[in-house]
Amino acid sequence: MKCPFCFVTDSKVVDSRPTDEGTVIRRRRECTSCGKRFTTYEKIEYLPILVIKKDGRREVFDSNKIMSGLLKACEKRPVSVRDLETAVQDIEKQIYNSLEQEVTSQKIGEMVMEKLRELDEVAYVRFASVYRQFKDINTFMEELNKLLNE
Repeated sequence: MKCPFCFVTDSKVVDSRPTDEGTVIRRRRECTSCGKRFTTYEKIEYLPILVIKKDGRREVFDSNKIMSGLLKACEKRPVSVRDLETAVQDIEKQIYNSLEQEVTSQKIGEMVMEKLRELDEVAYVRFASVYRQFKDINTFMEELNKLLNE
């Protein structure tokens, strides 16, 4: 870290402590050249993830949309909100851990379907029917048969 007084790039950390509920670390530093002290702050930098929609538009990733879709699919089903929150966190973690700045809505939809398949098969079929836009009963039955064969 460059000293703001003498501009030497060598300093030592004298004290560190968390601030803002642990989201920022405050560091007191001492310049090894001039001996003056200064404060720096370290925080996590979140890069926005963009979702590429089917029509090519891009919008900022919003995990609330995933939760909304899960709630609709699981309406009147024995799935706890805690399980849904965990699923959303898992999907969000997968997206951020991919280190990609853009993700397709199709990929997100597949992740959601994977989680729903684990949570509740009826909710999975509900979500799949909207997500895959089943045109008729035959495509619906094909999806059900895939589920039964697994």
